[in-house]
Amino acid sequence: MVYIIVNLIIFIAMVSILIIMQKRYIKFSKRVFLALGLGVVGGLLMQLLYGSDEFVMKGTLEWINIVGQGYVRLLQMIVMPLVMISIMSAIINLKEGGKDLGKMTSSVIGILIATAMIAAVVGIVTANLFHLNAEGLAMGANEAARAGYLESKLVDLNQTSFASRLINMIPTNPFMDMTGSRDTSTIGVVIFSAFLSVAALGIAKKKPQSFGFFKDLINSLHDVIMRLVTLILRLTPYGVIALMINVVATSSLSDILSLGQFIIASYVALIAMFIIHLVIIGGFKLNPIIYLKKVIPVLTFAFTSRSSAGTIPINIETQIDKLGVEEGTANISASLGASIGQNGCAAIYPAMLAVMIAPTVGISPFDMEFILKLIIIIAISSFGVAGVGGGATFAALIVLSSMNLPVALVGLLISIEPLIDMGRTLLNVNGAMTTGVVTSQIMGTLDKDVYNNTGQQNDHSAEL
Repeated sequence: MVYIIVNLIIFIAMVSILIIMQKRYIKFSKRVFLALGLGVVGGLLMQLLYGSDEFVMKGTLEWINIVGQGYVRLLQMIVMPLVMISIMSAIINLKEGGKDLGKMTSSVIGILIATAMIAAVVGIVTANLFHLNAEGLAMGANEAARAGYLESKLVDLNQTSFASRLINMIPTNPFMDMTGSRDTSTIGVVIFSAFLSVAALGIAKKKPQSFGFFKDLINSLHDVIMRLVTLILRLTPYGVIALMINVVATSSLSDILSLGQFIIASYVALIAMFIIHLVIIGGFKLNPIIYLKKVIPVLTFAFTSRSSAGTIPINIETQIDKLGVEEGTANISASLGASIGQNGCAAIYPAMLAVMIAPTVGISPFDMEFILKLIIIIAISSFGVAGVGGGATFAALIVLSSMNLPVALVGLLISIEPLIDMGRTLLNVNGAMTTGVVTSQIMGTLDKDVYNNTGQQNDHSAEL
């Protein structure tokens, strides 16, 4: 018990350093980076000192997780209200009555799917370059239990066709979706909000008084919600340090070493696709370095939290305030990007697993028919992957079962899943932000003065 108290005192001291930095108005991004570094150091020290003492490790992390998981839950708390009110505010304030809404949404979805297909190719190429092969991998008790669980989930997935999954995105009870009760709840809220906003635009001329009241109400709610977002985002450095300590302290060094080749290959693919995102931004005559500098705090949180959905609030605010993306585009790209076309979870990961598993059933991973089929299936199945930790597993189940490949082998990666999931989530979020920036540039609504102004404080750094 004494060791637990000492550990918590050290954690409080680390948090105190961040509090002092905030009071001295140190830049927000610097505080987030320091939190990341302190989290890594703290986690490593716990791993080295208490790795074999389950009581101390569990007792310490249980209290530290109050900060980390508490912060994630606060973000999840505001996701649905933020998505609903922000999309409604953006649509009812669109110029020319929202005539470009369809074009904007189509562009967002198209870019998300296109980048998912590119990511699938990157995953396939990387897996082949590293000669990844699932043959001969040993399966322990935990892996066997995970494999059994995946097999049971596959039965449920096979009972639901792709057409049915598309239909399930349409909400039957939007209030239930606001509770996040379904994997596709975010998309359901987006659809409901869009229809309600279009309906409001439809009465603008016939009943201007009613529309004016509704518009003022939504805009007022939007102001309050964005203020709430700012208040919660102030806690980001504290959430990051706690989350990082937990990840590093609970990672098994032996498991990491035994599956090191897959980990390295995964991060090579993720980094390659991240660079492609920057190339895409540069291709639309925007400076990718400026983009990178401004999104680092968002990506840092995505990396530590492993939650695409939880990152939606800071994603939206960064797109609008720092990158100059038009509000409607930022909201739709961030919201849809948490469920559709996830480059990391729904594309690179299942692609690499498919290539890895193919030789175990006598399929050459270099076979062009196999590769083309895999890319198409990944593009189609990238709809509706839940934007929460673990979503990649279900994406892999859908892809592997569609390719008639065994899914039990996915259980072999259970021990290194959190380590890889951090990078996948980062790429998912970056794909959504890239989509927002590119779509806004295509639509001619990107505020380039905001985008190019590297000296601005629109990220509320002083306030945060």
